[in-house]
Amino acid sequence: MATINLTNETFESTVLESGTVLVDFWAAWCGPCRMFAPTFEKASEAHPDIVFAKVDTEAERELAGAANITSIPTLMAFRDGILVFSQPGALPPASLEQLITAVQDLDMDEVRAQIAAQQPDGAK
Repeated sequence: MATINLTNETFESTVLESGTVLVDFWAAWCGPCRMFAPTFEKASEAHPDIVFAKVDTEAERELAGAANITSIPTLMAFRDGILVFSQPGALPPASLEQLITAVQDLDMDEVRAQIAAQQPDGAK
């Protein structure tokens, strides 16, 4: 599956889908972003069961701000609508593969239990 472009209008509905969604926040003027793009694209072809999405931070400034993006590229991973990874910096191919495996191997029942345990008693 090729990467898809996300906008302020499509971001939430895309990341809330069940399954894994990787989002690359980038800009055309960013050298590390351009270096990471082929790695991200190649991974998208190797993992058709995962949604690979890109957010152009120049075109989607409001979305980048809402996502607290302060450095690009920033890669976010969502699993079943839950943000499970967020880190700035371009990853080499092997590290991206390790991240994909780690996200896919997460026990989401355990993740949800950890989130619930961190909530104040009134928010459960």
